[in-house]
Amino acid sequence: MTETELLQYFTATFPDVQIQSVHGNHFCFIGDERKMPFATIVCSDEYDQFSDLDRPGVYRLNLGVGQATFESLLAGSPAEPDFTVLDQWLPHPVYGSMRWISVLNPGEKTWGEAQAAIAESHARAIR
Repeated sequence: MTETELLQYFTATFPDVQIQSVHGNHFCFIGDERKMPFATIVCSDEYDQFSDLDRPGVYRLNLGVGQATFESLLAGSPAEPDFTVLDQWLPHPVYGSMRWISVLNPGEKTWGEAQAAIAESHARAIR
């Protein structure tokens, strides 16, 4: 899945989502208030030196989820994850302690779980 396809998924699936793009990174908000994004798509190393996002075509989807989803998706993750691995769930390299999860280029292995996690993150933002 490309970054553009992922952005199209957000807007087609969640009509209330507003996407703000800044320096090639995308922040997904509910409605116009734009207090806190419920999802981000980061596409460069400008603010992140963990994931090597300056590689061609590489981006990271980040989602704030509940404790159960966080634990389920990260079960079996190494204590010191390799944040450059594609299509694998990881704690967010900075906000993992706040139950944010991330995946570089969600694909065949993670896309089904990503859809459920995106919906959960969206629902949490509405509340």
